[in-house]
This record gives sequence, structure tokens and C-alpha cells, in this order.
Amino acid sequence: MLTALWGTIINALAIIAAGVLGIFLPKMPETMHRTVIQAIGIFTCVLGVGMALKGEETLYLVISLAGGTLLGEAIGVERGFERVGAWLERKVGGEGSGKVGQAFVTSTLIFCIGAMAILGPIESATGQGHSLLYTKSIMDGMITLILASTLGIGVIFSAPAVFVYQGVIALGAFWFALRLDPVSLSAAVREISAVGGVLIVGVGLNLLEIKKIRVANMLPALVAMALFMAFRFVLE
Repeated sequence: MLTALWGTIINALAIIAAGVLGIFLPKMPETMHRTVIQAIGIFTCVLGVGMALKGEETLYLVISLAGGTLLGEAIGVERGFERVGAWLERKVGGEGSGKVGQAFVTSTLIFCIGAMAILGPIESATGQGHSLLYTKSIMDGMITLILASTLGIGVIFSAPAVFVYQGVIALGAFWFALRLDPVSLSAAVREISAVGGVLIVGVGLNLLEIKKIRVANMLPALVAMALFMAFRFVLE
């Protein structure tokens, strides 16, 4: 079981280490800060589009996004994230600025909604090694370094969220790997990643401040797609 979670543990530790280092880096000038965030936003959008285009089940994608978003709006996933962010704000003494909450929500969504955040834990759990999560750890560390130096300490608090999110996927994959053939598992991951790609575009747009999108409320779409694929495999 520890082997299945090893890559995820390394990923969370990399975020913490890079976040601590980023806090002590010299503060960027406002213009440089804005440009760096915009660069990350553009990269995030491009990454999301690439992931979304790899999906083959367009109908499932649309239904999952619509149904999942309706559920997310109904239960208030975004409000939950904001409450956690506000609680962290109070605990670290930054109440009122909103930067801790913003940093927590933004970094958590970037690190959790992505192909590697899904594929990596599955690779680890199915005994294929941890190369994807090692690579993701380096990437997340670099992004954390930049975000922590610009948005502050709130980025570090995304590490527990990453651990829980990827840990659940790893344990679920460990269970499913015993029951699904590799082809079916690969197809499910591809379609779930396509949904994640659409959500990542939303994160990118938020970073670019083009439009405020409640991406967290769309997270149940990932679960909806997983259920669609599970039912499809059962019917086949």
C-alpha cells in the first residue's frame, strides 16, 4: 500500500519544500509578478486544451460537465474551498487580505486538476513505477516556487489537498486494477483527463483575470465521467 502512495508523498513534500523556499525569495515587482502569473495562466490554458482534445467521448464530456457543475453549484464546492481558505487566512494572521485563500484555492486547483494528477497515482498504484509523479513533483515545485514568491504562504497548504486527492485516486486505482483490463483503464483515464482539461482552462482564465469562473464547482464532473465510464464497461 505504501508503494502505491509513494509518488504522491514525494509530490506533497516537493510542494511544501518549494513553498517554504519561495516565501523567502525576494518579492517581485508588481509588474513582474503580474507578467509571471499571466505566463502561468497562458501555459495552464494551453495544457488544458491539449488534454481536453484527447477525449473521444464528446457526449459524455458535455453531460459530465453540465451535470457535475449543477451538482457542484448545488452543494457549494467553491464555497467550501473559500471557507477553508478563509480559515487558513485567520490561522496565519492574514485575515482581510484574501491572499492566503486565493493562493490555496489557485494552487490546489492547478496541482489537482490535470492529467498527471490522475495518471501519476494510477501508474504508482498499478506497479508501473513513479516516474510521472516524480516529473509532476518537479513541475509542481517550480510552479510553487513562483506562486509562493508572488501569492505567499497559502500555496503550501495545497500540499495536504494534493496528498488526499492523489492518494484517493491511487487507492482507487489499486482496487480497480485488480478488476479492469489495461485497455479499459486507459480509456477511463483518457476521458476523465479530458474533463480535467476543460477545468484547467477555467483555472487558466482565472489566473489571466479574463473571467471569474467557479472552477471548484465543476469538480464533480470528474466523478460523473468516472461513473459514465464504469457503467459503460459494465454494459459491455
